[in-house]
Amino acid sequence: MTPITRRRLANFRANRRGYWSMWVFLLLFLLTLFAELLANDKPLVARIDDRWLFPAVVGGYAESDVLPDGLPITMDWHDPSLRAEFAERGGWAVWPLIPYRHDSVVRDVGQPSPAPPSWKNWLGTDDQSRDVLARVIYGFRLSVLFGFSLTIVSSVVGIMAGAVQGYYGGWVDLGFQRFIEVWSGMPQLYLLIILASVLEPSFFTLLIFLLLFSWMSLTGVVRAEFLRGRNLDYVRAARALGVSDVALMARHILPNAMVATLTFLPFILSGSVTVLASLDFLGFGLPPGSPSLGELVNQGKNNLQAPWLAMTGFFVLGGMLTLLIFVGEAVRDAFDPRKLPGGQA
Repeated sequence: MTPITRRRLANFRANRRGYWSMWVFLLLFLLTLFAELLANDKPLVARIDDRWLFPAVVGGYAESDVLPDGLPITMDWHDPSLRAEFAERGGWAVWPLIPYRHDSVVRDVGQPSPAPPSWKNWLGTDDQSRDVLARVIYGFRLSVLFGFSLTIVSSVVGIMAGAVQGYYGGWVDLGFQRFIEVWSGMPQLYLLIILASVLEPSFFTLLIFLLLFSWMSLTGVVRAEFLRGRNLDYVRAARALGVSDVALMARHILPNAMVATLTFLPFILSGSVTVLASLDFLGFGLPPGSPSLGELVNQGKNNLQAPWLAMTGFFVLGGMLTLLIFVGEAVRDAFDPRKLPGGQA
């Protein structure tokens, strides 16, 4: 490990707020990656007639696969009559911590939905009688995966575009800048409305559409670094020795540009998460029924008599974005050349 890398790691750890925010965010993300094991309407493990069943992993067991008198349809593990017959035959099952999926309809709530928090539903139910905590777990995972995918792909495209602009300059840079000015002025929301009227929005459809515009977030930073770096003495010497343009950009100039790029990445990630929640809130995001934090906030707006919906959406989104911002501040301190080891200015 080089001395400069050790100094950056020391500065990152010195920002205690950002350092612990990173671990809290990673822990939450890792837990939600196994959402099917935390929140599911099927048991994790079941045993009946000396047979082991794994409904949460295998999925669609038919009633006839579990009970001899069952029908050849998917087993509903919450059906009272089926559960009673299952218990009479000596069967037992281990359920997840939350016995509902994001799309499971909670029965026997005892009052109209949305129902307030209870021991059965820790964060209550929404207006379609679905468990809010289960939807938060699945929605957190979906939002973060979408944010990571959009951030990584758009950053790669933006870095490549900025590198070409800054390295070659001249007419290439001028033409690219005019294109970016025109392209960034396109009305994204109107285009998305038109797209939603033609195609049903999905995870990958939204990802590709937002990628068409989000790649420009890093282009200016990388372009400025390449414009400065292409005239440095060691770059000129490498060019005189016959080093190819691709090698010059990748090995000699890009490492310097990555310092500013990595500083912006946590903030770009938080923006990617926010844009998906905003589209879901407006109704132009993921298909209806998808576990979405933006849709949960929209339900809170439409059901003012159920404040737990709005409060849950606010605290989950606010907490997620706060953690990402704190991590971004720690990364900024780590790459700040004015910071001494230990975080001192």
